[in-house]
Amino acid sequence: MGVPHLLVHDHDDNVGVVVVEGLSAGTEMLCVVTKDNSDFKLTANADIPIGHKVALKDLAEGDTVYKYGEDIGKMVGSAKTGDHVHTHNCKTKRW
Repeated sequence: MGVPHLLVHDHDDNVGVVVVEGLSAGTEMLCVVTKDNSDFKLTANADIPIGHKVALKDLAEGDTVYKYGEDIGKMVGSAKTGDHVHTHNCKTKRW
């Protein structure tokens, strides 16, 4: 296994977190699930900054976003698998 581009905390998560600087659109990311150290590949559809989220499956407006095996918010826009998920399409449910 090489150096991961994306970390996913739980198999039930539908987003992962970019852990490298300068992730470019078209990059085939090595994604590691930290719960069991399994891995998979996914292609980034956009340039995505370190610390930002990537959709692991197609997400529609209103879908719940899961990270760390927990509900962290809802989609206020859509995202295809490999798309950037951030404040432009995802909001907390707290306010």
